[in-house]
Parts: sequence; C-alpha cells; structure tokens
Amino acid sequence: MIRLRKYGYILSTLFASLLMFTTGAQASAPVQPNGTKTPIQHLIVLMQENHTFDNYFGTYPGVDGLPAGTCMPVDPTNPSNTNCVKPFHIGDLPITDLDHSLATFQLQFASGKMNGFVYAQNQRNIDGKIAMGYYDGSDIPYYWNLADEYVLFDRFFSSDHSGSPENHMFWVTAQSGSNRIATKGYGNDVQTIFDELQASGVSWKFYVENYDPKINYRTVGNVTGNRESQVIWVPLLNFDRFIDNPTYASHIVDLNQYYTDLQNGTLPAVAYIAPSGASEHPPGSIRSGEKFVKALVQALLRSDAWSSSAFVLAYDDWGGWYDHVKPPQVDQNGYGFRVPVLLISAYARRGYVDHTQLDFTSILKFIEDNWSVAPLTQRDANANSLVSAFDFSSPPRAPFYIPLARQTSQLATEPRRVVIYGFYGAALLIAALVFGRAIVQDVRAASKTVSDSSSQS
Repeated sequence: MIRLRKYGYILSTLFASLLMFTTGAQASAPVQPNGTKTPIQHLIVLMQENHTFDNYFGTYPGVDGLPAGTCMPVDPTNPSNTNCVKPFHIGDLPITDLDHSLATFQLQFASGKMNGFVYAQNQRNIDGKIAMGYYDGSDIPYYWNLADEYVLFDRFFSSDHSGSPENHMFWVTAQSGSNRIATKGYGNDVQTIFDELQASGVSWKFYVENYDPKINYRTVGNVTGNRESQVIWVPLLNFDRFIDNPTYASHIVDLNQYYTDLQNGTLPAVAYIAPSGASEHPPGSIRSGEKFVKALVQALLRSDAWSSSAFVLAYDDWGGWYDHVKPPQVDQNGYGFRVPVLLISAYARRGYVDHTQLDFTSILKFIEDNWSVAPLTQRDANANSLVSAFDFSSPPRAPFYIPLARQTSQLATEPRRVVIYGFYGAALLIAALVFGRAIVQDVRAASKTVSDSSSQS
C-alpha cells in the first residue's frame, strides 16, 4: 500500500485549491436580484443644468475633448473677418446665463459646420466669447474625482435641440416638450416612465429640492421669483393625474425624504431628483452644486443600498456653451449637443470613459430593460442602454470616501481579477506539483524496495 494517508492529504489540498479557484470565479458573477435583469435594484438619476461636455470635461485625460488649435470665428458669415476666439479656462472669471434657445442651437450648429458658438451669442447681445470658456479639475475637483473612480460618458447627447422643458420631457416620456408644458399641461395620451413603473408594481419616487406641492402648471402664472422652474424640472407637475390622484401625487416628495429613505431602507427602485438652488445653472455657483451632489452621493455610499444601486449625474442641456462634437440628427428634435454625465455605482467600471452613443432616453432604456417595462416611444426603444458602463462579472465594490479636493491618484485600491485568478492558479499549480512530486517519490521508493528484495533473493 503506497502512503494512502499522505495522498489523501495532498488530494484534499488539491481539492481545496480547486474549490478556492471555483469560488473566486463564482464571486465575480453575482446572482441577479429578484425582479431585475441586473444586480441594480435602485437607480437614482439627478438632472443638473446647462453645461456641455467640453465645458466641464474638455481637458480631462483620455476623453474626446477640446481639439488642439481650436479657434471659433467671431462671424462665420463674413469670410473677410478673421477674428476668432480660442477655448479658455474660466476659473473665477464672471459668467452669464448664455442663450440656449432653439434658434441659438441652429446658429451654433450651423447645419453641421459647428462654427457659430460665438456668433450666436453675439446675435443675442451677449458676449459670445464666454461660450468658449471651460472648467477643469481645479474648478470641479469632486466631479473629476468621480470620473477617476467611476464612469464618465463622452458621447452622451441631450435628447432635444432646445432647452430645459423639452429635455426634461424626454427624460420622463421619451418625447419632446416642445408644446410648452409649463403653460398647457398634458393629458392622458402622453405616458411617462412612472406610469409604466406604477402599472408594473415597481416602486418609484420623484424627489424635489424645496418641493412646493402648490406649484404646478395651473398655478405657475402666480408664482414669483425662480420657483416657477419647479414646473419645468419636475415634468410630472404638468399632468393632471400626478397632481390630483393621491396614488400618483404621493410619489412626488421633498428631497429630505431621500435621506430618510436611505436611512430606513425604503429607497425605491427608480428615483429621480430635481434640484433647486444648487442646480449649477449659470451664473449659479458650481461649487455649491458639487457640495449638493456630494451630499447625495455620500448618503448613498453610507447606506445599505449602495451595493445594489447606481447613481446617474446628468445635465439637461448645453446651456449655450461650446462643444466640438457634431451631434447626430436622429430625428427632427435631436440630438442636441453633448452634456456631462457620470455613473457612480458599486458595479461601475473603474476609471472608465464610455464612448457609447447615448441620450436621456438611454436612461429610460436601462430602466425598461432592467425592470421589464415596455418602451414609451421609438426613441427609447431604439436607444442604447447605460448597461455598457457596468461590470457585472465582478463583485460590488465597497464604498469609500471621495474628497472634494482634487487628487490625481486612484482613490482606493482593490485587487484586480487577473491578480486574484493568478493567485488561485498558482495555488492550484503548486498543489499539483506537490502531488506529482509525492507520486514520483513513492514510485521511486517502491521500485527501490522491489529492487532490494530481488537482490536479497
């Protein structure tokens, strides 16, 4: 009998190594939660205001950013006028609210020549040079830190050529709000993503900063100050059923409820967030906007929902700023120019620039695919999903603090799958070598014993 006990030990070691490798491989493919097609059980979407991709991330490493040698003509209609404006760092220079109407888009887009960004603002008696300004990591360090750690999209276009009303409508209905939702309202013939979620039994809420339930499309004419923007930024307030039906109206709540829901474990499957004073709408403070976004993200990171959630930070339209990428014209409404969009999630690809062509209906597409909800229009039915930004083959990443101050090094370290699998493979190989060596030694010993016995006989 050849050392069965030792072989048993070696075999058990080999089996343990194999089990370790198999377990590690299984850990990289988490079980999909009940009711969703992916591990994402909570999607939170915040819509900020009025910036282009080049305006925020045009100098971020590895993106399709500001082209070298760019100089925008002051008057492209006059070939003899050679004056032009180069992109410049805004820093603390004062800015204004640039015009971002449909007419301005058409002048800036210039039938695809993309040479009217300065000229269009000058035509509105606004200093057109401002349109060529940009921020960088010293101005929006928190956003650049998020991009370092999670996913930044550099092919995300606004859904409509125009401004906030139209693009917010695409955000919830996959169609334009070009008939001025803030004054006319909508009937039951226009369906929203929340109608579909409600019908499918999927939980949802629309969180609104400083929410005033008395402000809707019927009362907006009597509102003073900037509070009327609530009707634009919360499109549901232009639908009678979301105003009058308690079942629907109860889902539109103040933003404070977001923090309460995270603490109580009652965050809904789909959550939309509309800002108020911290929207980053020029000339508002972008630093206040960053702090506002940081508070929302940090609350999610500290909650039990983190490991099954995705947070999308988006901007509703270009705000009149320069962006160099010509938007595809998919229909009579869009696309508009690129906007900054970030995805923050325990499953987000790390430090990844996603080049997939997307727009606001891509958010709807992900919701529809993930929760098995029917599309609203052809726009969301044909849109690319956000799913390309996720890595569901790896386990969810643990939460960690992301600072407001800019840092260029990676914010946290985690073992890469190739390293982990390399370790497992090495353990398996070592066990196999030990096992093989033991067999060789025992065979040699047995042979020697037989040889000795033969010699003695």
